[in-house]
Amino acid sequence: MKIPSREEIDEALRLRHTKKVQDKLGQARVAVCGLGGLGSHIAFALARCGIGGLHLIDFDCVDLTNLNRQQYGLWQLGMPKPDALKEQLLEINPYLEIRVDFVRMTEENIPVLLKDEQYICEAFDVPEEKAMLTNCVLTHFPEKYLVGASGMAGYGDSNLIQTRQVMSHYYLCGDGISDVEQCGGLMAPRVMLCAAHQANKILELIIKGE
Repeated sequence: MKIPSREEIDEALRLRHTKKVQDKLGQARVAVCGLGGLGSHIAFALARCGIGGLHLIDFDCVDLTNLNRQQYGLWQLGMPKPDALKEQLLEINPYLEIRVDFVRMTEENIPVLLKDEQYICEAFDVPEEKAMLTNCVLTHFPEKYLVGASGMAGYGDSNLIQTRQVMSHYYLCGDGISDVEQCGGLMAPRVMLCAAHQANKILELIIKGE
């Protein structure tokens, strides 16, 4: 199969999004912190929309228990998630700029890891890690845009998943309530809904020029 040129892919995206919108998306760079059920779907959505660059960060490897809700395949079991996700995203757009970091994010390395991207997605599973990343970004990078998530467990009402503005540069997606232990774990549909909210908010911020 002949791989389309960069120009052909860009033109196809402009036909769908208009040149003005696609030029903005093509210039944007987004960091996705955590590449599980939320992060892997966020990255796929942004890649399909023609985002210019993605920074994929996670310390975990693909496990069989991930496949109920995450964008990985059986052939990728055991691979570092950043590498596995990069492999799939380049099949969508081989010209997408992708930076990978196979590392656990900490208060010490976050200022270095996130210094280059204006838009940041928090997509962690553990509440304490969510809080740590959020606090670090708000402290070190108040000028950057952070889109996080809280509450997407189980199989409850889809319409409860919403996006709300918490601070001028901080948005939170989810229902803010559903807990993994109380709601029977994480399942693909509701996790994907929340991930779509996060990706959509990032796109909105980029396109509106904020």
